Amino acid sequence: MADQASASNPLMKSALVGVVLQILLAVLAKYVPSLGGGVGQGAGIGIGGVAGLLFSLWSKGVAMPNAAGGGAVAGGLSGLIGTLAGNLLGGGGLASGLATGTGYPAIGGIVGGLLGKVFGGKTA
Repeated sequence: MADQASASNPLMKSALVGVVLQILLAVLAKYVPSLGGGVGQGAGIGIGGVAGLLFSLWSKGVAMPNAAGGGAVAGGLSGLIGTLAGNLLGGGGLASGLATGTGYPAIGGIVGGLLGKVFGGKTA
């Protein structure tokens, strides 16, 4: 029963997709130096937006504030784990990196959640 509950939970699914993408980005940034800095940070924000968008699309009938909140959680959680993975792979500045690496993807998740609600959240 617990497996069914987690399989149908849109927050868990969207956060998991975001975490996988963020870890992939962290691994790529280790081996592709041009992904460090601004490009990697922008990609992390985009991944947070994708996680928020997926949460909103998979949560049919959820209200606009809940779509934004769920998107923020999915994006922020993926950013947090992605930042930790990047630091474990040799990135520096953990304290400041955690703040921006979690906050910016959470903002991206809010935007993604709202966009998913506006453009794809139609119910019958």
